[in-house]
Amino acid sequence: MASLNKMTIIGNLGADPEVRYLDGGAVVATFNVATTEKFTNRNGEKVEQTEWFRVELWNEQAKVAEKYLKKGNSVYVEGRLRTELWTDKEGKERTSLRVRASTMQLLGSPNSDRPEEGYYEAPRQQAAPVQPASQPAPVERPRQQAATAPAAQAAPAPATRRREPEPVPFESNSGDDDLPF
Repeated sequence: MASLNKMTIIGNLGADPEVRYLDGGAVVATFNVATTEKFTNRNGEKVEQTEWFRVELWNEQAKVAEKYLKKGNSVYVEGRLRTELWTDKEGKERTSLRVRASTMQLLGSPNSDRPEEGYYEAPRQQAAPVQPASQPAPVERPRQQAATAPAAQAAPAPATRRREPEPVPFESNSGDDDLPF
């Protein structure tokens, strides 16, 4: 049976990322992201509950985090939840959870006057880049045409609307043979 381990977090950095350059040339950045949930409890009191997530980015994404992420930035993170086992100074076995991010997108900073300020989308692994909702998708000209076009006609092409993907029809599987219960 297939399984899924996927975390999606939108929150704010609690501190600047910690970046380490490892002996083999790998780079790892770790930082904490806080998410806040606001709700009313049984007594009618408004409650604010904050959850902290430890996130790690590797290699090129870690370098992007080092350059662009700062305490307080709002960030979108997508990745897998990982269990880390370690021994503390007293010799006790400890366990902690981390999100190994595959996608990170800087959404801006809380001090920013403009929402697009501080925007940066880190390179993704095995995924096509996503354009921010406030900006139109770039229009690419075919390479042959661009190479043969005169320099005077090098003005950017007008933006076109992105075509929405076709909906995938739902196929019902009425067989009860695959049910896990």
